[in-house]
Amino acid sequence: MRVAVTYLNGDVFPHFGKTESFKIYEVEDKKILSSEVISSNGAGHGALANVLKEANVDVLICGGLGGGALTALTEAGIEVIAGASGNTDEAVESYLKGELVSTGANCDHHSGEDHACGEHGCGHHEEESECGGECGEEECSGSCGSCSGCGGTPEVIYEGKNAGKTVSVHYRGTLNDGTQFDSSYDRGQTLDYLSGVGMMIPGFDKAVVNMEVGEKVTIHLSPEEAYGMPDENNIIKLKIKDLPGSEELEVGNQAYLQNAYGGAVAVRVVDKTEEEITFDANHELAGKELNFEIELVSVKED
Repeated sequence: MRVAVTYLNGDVFPHFGKTESFKIYEVEDKKILSSEVISSNGAGHGALANVLKEANVDVLICGGLGGGALTALTEAGIEVIAGASGNTDEAVESYLKGELVSTGANCDHHSGEDHACGEHGCGHHEEESECGGECGEEECSGSCGSCSGCGGTPEVIYEGKNAGKTVSVHYRGTLNDGTQFDSSYDRGQTLDYLSGVGMMIPGFDKAVVNMEVGEKVTIHLSPEEAYGMPDENNIIKLKIKDLPGSEELEVGNQAYLQNAYGGAVAVRVVDKTEEEITFDANHELAGKELNFEIELVSVKED
């Protein structure tokens, strides 16, 4: 069985129709055998179902999606588990244990609103909340991040011998005080992704794009080469009465807000009063220096 998850920097990307990457897992006897990250090639809502069908995907795990996308995926023979959040590996493990319950089509239109929020339960991620975003069926008009126009080949951002090739790496990530925040070694599976096209944080991508198979490197990344510096503009204060569902949120919860362009933005609740709720849209590792031990296991041409 092949399970696909909408993917961004290790987490479930909240908006199916706008995802630029999927992490695809090979599963047998309810155990993960391997995984790889693939590009959506800039495909829009309708075409994404075909991307997954051609990749022989049986199950899709995602955050939010609209009724049209759900219909297209179902017609393609793909089971859809919507309403997931957090780490993609954990989401798949939860699904395999039967703990991940789909919310179905969960993106609603909220015309005239910059943000919208609605809570959905999702198995062992019940402490988190997901905010449904605007789910128009518009196709990408060329602004596709790392893809070079819609339906095209992902654009190489970092030149090197592995650029545009699928690489398999093992890695361990730590903070300067030695605290480990992530490790593929602990999960027992490599991370596979298209090198040099911006699927990973800049410093990581730049390091791997020129590595030799079997080589191991240790890198130290400034915040600018990792998740950037915290931006005060990413602190969002809203009236609870203007944000349906926010009254159930608590400080520390994760949620998704819809931006003015209909995209979903991952946020954390950092403060709440009787009338207002404050969200932080900065990545939890923003402003931190990161250290990685990276081992390049294999490279293959795409």
